[in-house]
Amino acid sequence: MILVGVDGSQAALEAVSWAVQEARLRDAGMRIVHVMPAWPLEMAEDAPYADVGRWMRDGAASMLTDAVERAREQDDRVEVESLLLPGDPRLALTEAAEDADLLVVGSHGLGGFSGMLLGSVALDVAGHTSCPVAVIRNLPTQERNEVVVGVDGSPAGAAAIELAFAEASLRGAGLRAVHAWSRPIAGCGPFALESAQETAEGERRLLAEALAGWSERYPDVKVTEQVEHMHPVEALRNASAHADLLVVGSRGRGSLAGLLLGSVSHALLHHAACPLIVTPAPATPRHT
Repeated sequence: MILVGVDGSQAALEAVSWAVQEARLRDAGMRIVHVMPAWPLEMAEDAPYADVGRWMRDGAASMLTDAVERAREQDDRVEVESLLLPGDPRLALTEAAEDADLLVVGSHGLGGFSGMLLGSVALDVAGHTSCPVAVIRNLPTQERNEVVVGVDGSPAGAAAIELAFAEASLRGAGLRAVHAWSRPIAGCGPFALESAQETAEGERRLLAEALAGWSERYPDVKVTEQVEHMHPVEALRNASAHADLLVVGSRGRGSLAGLLLGSVSHALLHHAACPLIVTPAPATPRHT
């Protein structure tokens, strides 16, 4: 099941449109969710400001109706349902996504300041859900037939590779696996050149090892391996300009323990040139 969070913004409606296509590819159903404060849903009809509560409930119901109609107009073969939830949008969406395969949100909502690149809800849920989160921004005007995945050798990066292969296969697209490294190379002269070559070879080996076995599982997916000596954000942002979808892990090898969203995924949520999916790291087993 694909869960879509809406708030009446244009970005949310674009998220609905993207989610319909994704649901069709996956042969999955959709649940469109709007979250509002609890008090209008809980107040009695004769309570003070009851008319305000009714106005808020009617607005929320209308918002959900518009989103469902948009989804059905786009593809009536996808099963769509709607749900109105009380509470804080970030917490409610995170809890609602526990039984979802994918959570889809717009890049910014009605509450965003003018010029703000990413809404607080989109940013928060991308670091807290147990399922992948798709943040929809910069929808391509035409298919580019390529999925890009960021590879860094981390557990979350491995989950991103798995999802990216599946997405490329569903779309009949190629997969570009990008590994970028930005560590400086000290020294000069022939020894520095040799060190640089050894480092580059090690980075190419890391990429090859991370991809090992996946082409056998997805023989229909043509893979392009790309290794760059530049900052990962720059490399992935450049690659996303020619892609239908970018997939990254929530945390990389350099993330601090306990950090829910790494610096690369955080930056790409703001700057990716196509829709972005952030995959969570696998849950760490508890030792008893």
